Amino acid sequence: MKSHFEYKGENYTLDLTPLGEGFHIQFGERTAEVHFARGADGQVVFILDGRKVETHVSADGKRRWVSFGGQTWMLEKTSGVARGAGGGTSSGRLLAPMPGQVRAVNVSAGDAVEKGQTLLVLEAMKMEIRIQAPMDGVVGRLVVGEGDTVEREELLVEVD
Repeated sequence: MKSHFEYKGENYTLDLTPLGEGFHIQFGERTAEVHFARGADGQVVFILDGRKVETHVSADGKRRWVSFGGQTWMLEKTSGVARGAGGGTSSGRLLAPMPGQVRAVNVSAGDAVEKGQTLLVLEAMKMEIRIQAPMDGVVGRLVVGEGDTVEREELLVEVD
């Protein structure tokens, strides 16, 4: 899974590889292991190479602002929607970003949806992951139901 972020006007790519209970992160030549724990509202506590780091996270669609150590980074999620050969979004095929369990399904096949609307909620590593519509459209196919267990990059829903 790749995340892009901007820092001091420069764009960077962060590669995340899921581990059993966390992620292996690669940023250029640097690597680290990260494990997460849920904190108070808007707070995420993670263990970075054995060191506890408290962060505050806010979100707007696919963008996340992560603040810690007196600095804030903007991350933009680029995985979770199937991509075509040209790199652009080829369809509204929404994939699971990581293994987890479907906790809520908010739509049915045939429902009209708006860009950014939460279609379903996954729980993974004690965190909620909201799967949102990438565009205005209609739910063409709903592949999962509440309580289903899904694997990383498994098809969840299609928006036409």
